[in-house]
Amino acid sequence: MEALNSRCEGTMNTALGIHYTAIGDDYLECVMPVNENTIQPLRMLNGGASLALIESLGSMAANLAIDRAKFVALGQAVTCSHIRPAKFGDMVTGRATALHLGKSSHVWEVSIRDGQGKLVCKGNITMAVVSTDKLGG
Repeated sequence: MEALNSRCEGTMNTALGIHYTAIGDDYLECVMPVNENTIQPLRMLNGGASLALIESLGSMAANLAIDRAKFVALGQAVTCSHIRPAKFGDMVTGRATALHLGKSSHVWEVSIRDGQGKLVCKGNITMAVVSTDKLGG
């Protein structure tokens, strides 16, 4: 986990407080605080912050599931449904699990839960798996 978090220093993960916490054979987890950097004016988790968590978590999970010497996974589409608010001061947990791991695309499902384990947001991210030879200079 330390290497994953170090790799993300100075990125949106830093700005939003996203921190990877657990990895398994078929999942990756992270946490994100509901604070002044992630709330909307009503002091609840901003939907854009939820989308950023889905994008960051799903993208990292996809890139961990491929041979990075030959391929890179790039986001193509991200969607989500907001279920309930997470309030200021809470810590949400995101969990990405693979729905499809193909040669040229991945689909990851991401659930975001509040500190009580209640579902806050459910999303999907589709990733293109591209040969590093095709990326060019």
